[in-house]
Amino acid sequence: MRILIIKTSSMGDIIHCLPVIADIRAHLPDAVIDWVVEDSFADIPRMRPSINQVFPVNIRRWRKHLFCKKIWDEISAFKHSLANYDAVIDCQGLTKSALIACLAKGSRHGFDWHSGRDPFASIFYAKKHAVSLKQNAVIRNRELVAHTLGYAKPKDAPNYGIAIKNNASANRMDIGLQSNINAHGYIVALHGTSRDSKLWPVSNWVALGKALAGKELDIVLPWASDAELQRANEIASQLSNAKILPKLSIAQLAPVIAQAQAAIGVDTGLTHLAAALNIPTIAIYTDSDPTLNGVIAGANARAINLGNIGQTPSVEKVLQAFNKI
Repeated sequence: MRILIIKTSSMGDIIHCLPVIADIRAHLPDAVIDWVVEDSFADIPRMRPSINQVFPVNIRRWRKHLFCKKIWDEISAFKHSLANYDAVIDCQGLTKSALIACLAKGSRHGFDWHSGRDPFASIFYAKKHAVSLKQNAVIRNRELVAHTLGYAKPKDAPNYGIAIKNNASANRMDIGLQSNINAHGYIVALHGTSRDSKLWPVSNWVALGKALAGKELDIVLPWASDAELQRANEIASQLSNAKILPKLSIAQLAPVIAQAQAAIGVDTGLTHLAAALNIPTIAIYTDSDPTLNGVIAGANARAINLGNIGQTPSVEKVLQAFNKI
């Protein structure tokens, strides 16, 4: 059986969908599974064994240059690279991803009118499935795929199944951590996110860093934009135990997270990646509901979601959670 999963973005959403691969394998061990993803996030499904082929797309660029022949040639080449599928499953549930599904040959499946974030997307599916919107995104993806392929809705802990090259010594040396990291290890502080309303105050990160210094733990600060680098510098300038990483790709950062004692992060894809890597994880929510988008740990991980819309967790709450995990 050939199956195409469409989950193009964003980082957290793609990670939410990874457990469907293990679910499919449990019921259809010989299935050939391909995945369509935005090229900027292609590292994530590529870290998942059992995916046969990853097809990167660039929907934003395609839409921006829709009247350019080169773009249509690119879309045509993408279409012809796809196989014939027994099931094309749009886990994204948006019109743009449903249109991608239309480029593939096979029976198209997705959320029904009342189940998806974009009801109009359901128009493009041959088979529509009812999945409650009042569930965590991980559970919704697993349920949609279960309905599509005809097996019972999974009830066990999700298996994200990420595999990375995990040579701790080499990884730390590559990013300059080998010689100056605390012998007791480090905590990854995932301070950057897509909206300012999701940020945790710099003063809180500084207070947390000082508390971790008392536990002889370093705090490692990744960044991906100029604004995040500026924030990392502001935090690190007030701490003796903070290390700022160089700018890293997702594939480069994953092994660094995997070697951490724990991850503490705001509502960002990297926090979900930490939990998927089976690292003890604390997720801090200030402007979103963790009931729907919170971290769900796998069978071998520990994770705690703190906060909610308009409810910023205190440093004390985060430290209490840290001691629990």
